[in-house]
Amino acid sequence: MTEYVTVTADTPLARTGAIKLHGPEAFEGMRKAGRLAAEVLDAVTPHVVPGVSTAEIDAMIFRMIDDAGAVPATLGYRGYTHSTCISINHVVCHGIPSDRVFKDGDIANIDVTPLLDGWHGDTSRTYLVGNVPIKARKLVEVTYDCLMLGIEQARPGNRLGDVAHAIQQHAEAHRYGVVRDFCGHGVGRLFHDAPEVVHAGRPGTGPELKPGMILTIEPMINIGKPDVKVLDDGWTAVTRDRSLSAQFEHSIGITEDGCEIFTLSPAGYTKPPYL
Repeated sequence: MTEYVTVTADTPLARTGAIKLHGPEAFEGMRKAGRLAAEVLDAVTPHVVPGVSTAEIDAMIFRMIDDAGAVPATLGYRGYTHSTCISINHVVCHGIPSDRVFKDGDIANIDVTPLLDGWHGDTSRTYLVGNVPIKARKLVEVTYDCLMLGIEQARPGNRLGDVAHAIQQHAEAHRYGVVRDFCGHGVGRLFHDAPEVVHAGRPGTGPELKPGMILTIEPMINIGKPDVKVLDDGWTAVTRDRSLSAQFEHSIGITEDGCEIFTLSPAGYTKPPYL
C-alpha cells in the first residue's frame, strides 16, 4: 500500500519510501530552481555545435550554476565528478563529459540539476548537432512527444501507470523501445525521492497522483530494443544493440487541477530544433 506524508517543518529530509505531499513554499522553491535549470539549457544551445567538446559544455554549465548562487547536484554525487551528464547517440543516460567533440549529425542529451536554496531543478533536453539525419530527428521528435503525453496524464486522481502507458503507447506505435532500467523519481529537497516514475506500464496501476507531489518524468526512447548496459566506468548507460537513444525530462508538481511544469524554457526552446 502506498504511503503518503504531508511535508511539515518536522518531516525528515531522508528518503523513507513515503511519497511527500508538498505545500506552496516547495512549489515556489521548485519554480526558482527549475527556471535556473531551464535557463542554463537555453544558454548552452548555441554552443552545441560540431567541434565543441562535452567538457567545454560541462565547464560552461558549472560557471552558470555557480554564478547563480547554486551548485550542480551531480558534482560529488556518489563520486561523480562533473556538473552535468551529456549522452550522445547510443548513450542512453549518464554520459560523462570529456574531450569528445560534437560531430555533425549527432544527437546529444544534456541533463542538469542545479541545487538552488535547497531545491533541485532537474531537467534535460536532446539537441540536434548540425545536419541530423531524418531517422534521428524523428526519434527526437517522438521522444519529446512521449514526455508531453505523459505530462498530460499527470493530474490528480490518475495513477503513475496512466503516465507510463501514454509514453509507452506512443513510442511503441513508432516501433521504438522504451527503456525500463532507468526511471523518473520524486524530487525536491532530495535529488532522488519516492516514487519511482516508470515510463512503461498499464493504465490504472501504480501510486495515485495527489496534489503536492513533485516528481520528474524523463522517458528514454530507443530506435531499437529497450535493453541497456552500463559501461565499466560505472555510469555510462548505452543501448545494447547500439541503436540511437533520446531523452527529455521535466520536473513537475501536481496541482489541484493538473500539474505545473517547473522547467519550461524561458526562451521557448521546447521541441528541437531550437530556433
